[in-house]
Amino acid sequence: MTKSHDDIWTEWSDLVNMTPAALKAWLDTDESQGVGDTRGDGESTGHQSGRHILKIKDTKKADLSEEDWAHMAKVVGYIKRHKAQGGPQSDMEHSDWRFSLMNWGHDPMK
Repeated sequence: MTKSHDDIWTEWSDLVNMTPAALKAWLDTDESQGVGDTRGDGESTGHQSGRHILKIKDTKKADLSEEDWAHMAKVVGYIKRHKAQGGPQSDMEHSDWRFSLMNWGHDPMK
């Protein structure tokens, strides 16, 4: 079942809780660039996603492409699945689990 744009927008707005400035600053860190699956191309899937999230956040809702909507749905799904795994029992602040979520625009400590 495919979600409507309105449903995606609502979930996206709830889950992507980092501001564009905070996400951009995060993506420039070594921690951001050092976490996640790179599939051999040097940049992780999450880091690529973060760059796409910044593009989406800089676009008016009415101007979003179908590719943007598909990515937003992917981001929502990733964040929900990753959060369901639960974070580390200690030092969540410096964990790869948190860093990975932040690459996808969600800071679990907010």
